Amino acid sequence: MAGYERARCRGRELVIRMGRFRQALIAWGPLGVFLTCVIESAGVPSPGGSDALILLVTIARPDTAWTCAIVATLGSLVGSVIFHAIVATGGEKFLERRTSTPRGMKVRAWFQRYGMASVFVCALVPFPFMPLRIVCLCACALGVSRMRFLGVTLAARLPRYAAIAYLGAELGENSSKWLGQHVWQMGVLAAVLLVGIYGLLRYTDRHRAPVGVMDNQAIDG
Repeated sequence: MAGYERARCRGRELVIRMGRFRQALIAWGPLGVFLTCVIESAGVPSPGGSDALILLVTIARPDTAWTCAIVATLGSLVGSVIFHAIVATGGEKFLERRTSTPRGMKVRAWFQRYGMASVFVCALVPFPFMPLRIVCLCACALGVSRMRFLGVTLAARLPRYAAIAYLGAELGENSSKWLGQHVWQMGVLAAVLLVGIYGLLRYTDRHRAPVGVMDNQAIDG
């Protein structure tokens, strides 16, 4: 019983400390948003997540909405550089250790089918259950270049963070309620985007003539 009580006390202390840390990040405003996005995108879990922090900061200080969106995107890019460097060094061996579970293997197969389209959709749609970290692991470990990885991250994160900052500034305390009421619409959007981007990539790859063939045609002409 004594050990159980000590564990409960430690658990309560940890919750209190995490709550204080989160309040400090909120008080720091855009700087706290930036640091949280760096930490989160580098692969370290953050208390509450960057989306929740952006909402809380923009609800408290609506005038910082666009600043929060920009610094959140920059922080995500900085963290992504760190993440790519760490994972790319480990290569497929690093990936094997992280995708050994049944869910991990399914997500890896999903990435191998849809490629960077899966990274874009997971980074764009604010669902906490989206397997973003695993598809990013797959991308970095399987040889996707740093610039391509950062380009996809930028294309997904900027509209995501801008939308969340806008909601926080415009709807205030009703932002979370609005997100909860539109979960299925965002799910449909994610599915449509994934299939649409994948189809577009397949179409362009199929109709892209090899460089050598185009050069020969030009010479023959």
